[in-house]
Amino acid sequence: MKRNIGHVGFTITALLLLATPALTEIKVTIDHNTGAEATPAFKFKNVPSPAKDDAGAKAKLALIVGQRDANGAALSALNDGLLPATEDEPAANFFFNAGSDGGRFLMDLGSVTDIAQVNTYSWHSDTRAPQVYNLYMSDGSDPQLNLKPDGNTDPIKCGWKLIATVDTRPKQGGPGGQYGVSITDSSGSLGKYRYLLFDCVQTETEDPWGNTFYSEIDVVAKK
Repeated sequence: MKRNIGHVGFTITALLLLATPALTEIKVTIDHNTGAEATPAFKFKNVPSPAKDDAGAKAKLALIVGQRDANGAALSALNDGLLPATEDEPAANFFFNAGSDGGRFLMDLGSVTDIAQVNTYSWHSDTRAPQVYNLYMSDGSDPQLNLKPDGNTDPIKCGWKLIATVDTRPKQGGPGGQYGVSITDSSGSLGKYRYLLFDCVQTETEDPWGNTFYSEIDVVAKK
């Protein structure tokens, strides 16, 4: 699948820069629990634990690209508030088919929501633990919006905004364990959106077991 990210160049004169408010900044916080620290409570040092009453709890989920692995849970496992009890519990996690290059799924919140955080969680003993994905969002107003971009379509070119690129693969040590990711903005709001598109990539290609065990996804509304 193509996952090209466009780059936009721009220049700002000194006078304009002085008159422009400070730019907000997207922050991706990653926590990694291993050993005894990885428990069913999913408690992290910097990333909030999963919530049951977040704005994404009633969202509709749809598989856009790729196939669900038959050994795993349905997409609904991502926002049902239920968490795996062990590091190798396929039936409690959603993951793409073994040997495939990941895929894409859509989360529809039902209405435009001011989003403060998007938090994602995973747990596995080996290479299915890390998270590698691009997160796009849309408020649904763009007439060019394609809610189901295939694997050869760059979402940016059909009405989506790239919010963050996530890659939790550790530079040192084993990949197994429990991962928590929190995507936030320095302004306190990622923006007002209805749709979230997760473009997931496998963590490795040396064997068929590189698709992440996604345990839960929380979308936290700004208060």
